[in-house]
Amino acid sequence: MYQALYRKYRPQTFDDVVGQRSITETLKNQLITGRLSHAYLFTGTRGTGKTSCAKILAKAVNCENLQDGNPCNCCAACRSIDSGGCMDVLEIDAASNNGVDNVRTLREDAVYTPSEVRRRVYIIDEVHMLSMAAFNALLKIIEEPPEHLVFILATTELHKVPATILSRCQRYSFRRLLPEDIGGRLNYVAYQEGIAIEPEAVSLLARLADGGLRDGLSLLDQCASATAGTLTAEGVYQCLGLAGDRKTAALMEAIARGDTPAALEIFSDLYAGGKDVAAMTGELSSLARDLLILKTAPRSGMSMLSGVCTDQELAGLQELLSAGALLRITNRLQETAAGFARSADRRLDMELCLVELCAPELQLDVQSLNARLSKLEEAVSSGKVVVQAVAAPQQSAPAQPVQPQPMGPQQPPPVQPSQQPPNGGELPVGFWTDLMQTVLPQVQPGHRSFLARQVKPQLQGDTLLLLADSGFGKQVLDQPAYLQAIRERAAALLGRPVAVKLAVQGPGSVDGADGFGRIADFGRQHPDIVEFK
Repeated sequence: MYQALYRKYRPQTFDDVVGQRSITETLKNQLITGRLSHAYLFTGTRGTGKTSCAKILAKAVNCENLQDGNPCNCCAACRSIDSGGCMDVLEIDAASNNGVDNVRTLREDAVYTPSEVRRRVYIIDEVHMLSMAAFNALLKIIEEPPEHLVFILATTELHKVPATILSRCQRYSFRRLLPEDIGGRLNYVAYQEGIAIEPEAVSLLARLADGGLRDGLSLLDQCASATAGTLTAEGVYQCLGLAGDRKTAALMEAIARGDTPAALEIFSDLYAGGKDVAAMTGELSSLARDLLILKTAPRSGMSMLSGVCTDQELAGLQELLSAGALLRITNRLQETAAGFARSADRRLDMELCLVELCAPELQLDVQSLNARLSKLEEAVSSGKVVVQAVAAPQQSAPAQPVQPQPMGPQQPPPVQPSQQPPNGGELPVGFWTDLMQTVLPQVQPGHRSFLARQVKPQLQGDTLLLLADSGFGKQVLDQPAYLQAIRERAAALLGRPVAVKLAVQGPGSVDGADGFGRIADFGRQHPDIVEFK
């Protein structure tokens, strides 16, 4: 009967364990010196060697011929434990035996001395699944077990184990395996099994394993059984239903260039080819994450890359995307992936996501605005966009003086805007600001912003000419109280009496009235149509 590769090539000694040298050396030293603990706790992500080390340790504590801390795998105790027939070494699944009654049964059996080997060993896998009552029942025997008893607990969720259990165990944290370590083991297994595989396919499988050797062996087993001949990287993509790094890079480039039709076309081709939408989203997220790491940590970030794309493709994409854009892309892809569980149409969700990623101007949220702004900042800092300095205005011929409009009902055509500065040639600096600070308290609140922003003063001899932007503005300003306050304050600032006259600048008046004035006149003439106030 065919046996899965991850079972067939399970480590049998501590030296066979990949990527956990510090832990295996510590356990070997304890076995050599005889300073064994009564309780061990192995924690770490899946496929990192927790259960394998627990079984090796169970053999080693009972082995009759230790070989430098490793079990010999030849004595009667090792053979009995390997075959699973040893009644003194028990492997318990806490997920299905998580009740207090199961722990009570364990406690009753644990007090008996072993019948076949020197020590009775209990391996409790996924110990975090035990109930709180079961943990409490287990606590006493773990604290003070019989001399012949050894507990080995394994868990992937350390935070769920009570502190009272943690304090009574020696804890060993198994780290994720590096892609190089996984790739070396995959090459060894492929050679032993006679599987022809290209180095690119090995590297791809090592990256997809995500730090778990068991996952890498399972993927190799799946791809090798589905491929005739040499296993290539393209064969891995076809077998696992993944998009591939070339397609992923092309899709990210279309997003970076804002080419929505190209992005949708690439996605449509991948979807028609049977690629999984969630897998494509995950690849895009990993690629965006790699680019963001390179943007923020260009030197130390090389060791943290997931390897979704080659270094050349990463270098090309890095020039097209800013850090703000990558942060927005990553967050949007994560939101889309999180919504797949409750979505009725994943294809539609992904297409909407691509449209939003290609056109950030469609969104007015903070992240979209930040992405657009950071792109401009990087373009300016890199020299791709040059900011031209504004040249000083050239001296022009003096403008013709503006003729003031008479205050009577007949008004001349509007005065054209003056080419002089707003404060005129003889007005002191800050004249209008100082004047407004005195006059504004006397003005109605609705007229203050108008006087401060839409009136420009000019001094022509002994006459202070106030240029309004419109005929309506002139009508608002033509109040005796306003003019008297302006006249008195202006005389105090200039040190001599001045006359104040009003004028309209620009095309704001037609026949003595602007648009608002025409509406007002029409309302007065037709009270049955317009109610004018």
